[in-house]
Amino acid sequence: MHDAEPFAPAEYREHLVSLARDLGAGPRAERVELAAAVGRVLAEDVVAPADSPRFDNSQMDGYALNADAVGREDRFFGAGPVVPAGTDPAKEYPLGLDRADTVCPIMTGAKLPEGTCAVVPVEKCDPPEFAALGAQVRVPRPPEGQFVRPAASDLRRGETLVSEGRTVTPQTVGALASQNVRSVEVWARPRVLICTGGEEISQSEDLDQAQLPDANGPMLEALAGHHGLEVVQRIVTGDDPHDLRNRLDDAMTRRRPDLVVTSGGISHGAFEVVRQVLEGRPRAWFGHVAQQPGGPQGCAALAGVPVVALPGNPVSTLVSFRLFVAPLVAQVWGAAAEPTVLAARLSADVEGVPAKTQFRRGRLALGEDATVSVEVVGGAGSHLLAQSVGADCLIEVPPASHLSGGDVVSVHPLAPHPHHEEQT
Repeated sequence: MHDAEPFAPAEYREHLVSLARDLGAGPRAERVELAAAVGRVLAEDVVAPADSPRFDNSQMDGYALNADAVGREDRFFGAGPVVPAGTDPAKEYPLGLDRADTVCPIMTGAKLPEGTCAVVPVEKCDPPEFAALGAQVRVPRPPEGQFVRPAASDLRRGETLVSEGRTVTPQTVGALASQNVRSVEVWARPRVLICTGGEEISQSEDLDQAQLPDANGPMLEALAGHHGLEVVQRIVTGDDPHDLRNRLDDAMTRRRPDLVVTSGGISHGAFEVVRQVLEGRPRAWFGHVAQQPGGPQGCAALAGVPVVALPGNPVSTLVSFRLFVAPLVAQVWGAAAEPTVLAARLSADVEGVPAKTQFRRGRLALGEDATVSVEVVGGAGSHLLAQSVGADCLIEVPPASHLSGGDVVSVHPLAPHPHHEEQT
């Protein structure tokens, strides 16, 4: 199937999502150990099984005082038994802090005895180190509640600790571990089969005069991992459609991927091998999206699995993956955060191209006044991969536009945003 009119980029993105869903693609949850969950997207809310903190505890190494001791005129006290962290204070203070003339030496994080009103840091006392049991110590009067961490002041039992759709970060792991959570349900990473190549692409370190190293294969593997995909195999093809057909059929049988992503071989040349193999397949479409770079695009179904066929020029592959594959993974499988679109001010004039949305590589900057600006990085050519190294975003330039420095444009960050939604 061929298009009469090119898709707009947003229309084609929606087309790919519909194709995948029509083929039955969708999210699948799996449980993973907490240490392996970083970067994964939660498939369910995690509810706090306990208060945080679980008990009133001391914020400082110091002396715990009850309310009578806080208000006492005489600021000299006898030092009671020490309460280290991890020790039940009821063992030494079974009645709690029941005396106004005694203070409790206590360590940071230790559970406070019943009746504690405040804690005074030891270095503020005289002597400025812990006194022996029964020795006299002068303790200045503190305000009530000083250096007391009340139970549940961070989170109450039953409250949502982390919401479904959040990407697990190292601090998420810490918060979950503090609640003794050992594993979490996350959305499974869809399994992707990657296909790149052409007769001009070589896997050898010794290249012939007319050959090129495979840049797209490793780049696609990196992009896949960056956006929540698990690469199960990478096929490198030449220009023989029969060979590619056999390789694809074998990989589909053995690897059982959820998605196939190809690069190159889809335009109008004499050796467009990907197009030749997929064009007769169900739901096949090959045509153009009204954008630059990455105009030639294609998609199909292979053994009931969606295929996204990207153009072969390296920058076109990069741009197309970010605009089409990354949102597809987020929307259909939920395995990565939905790619964000930001607003930024251009640092210099930019000219659009007729009838096509242009995506220039750019670099974001945050000004002293908190204004986000973006500058163009490198040229517009789809082969200028080295010039894109310094880019961290794509600048969306509307068709036939004449943009001036200071104009606000839409910007597509290349790195995925870590959250689906604001945490509750």
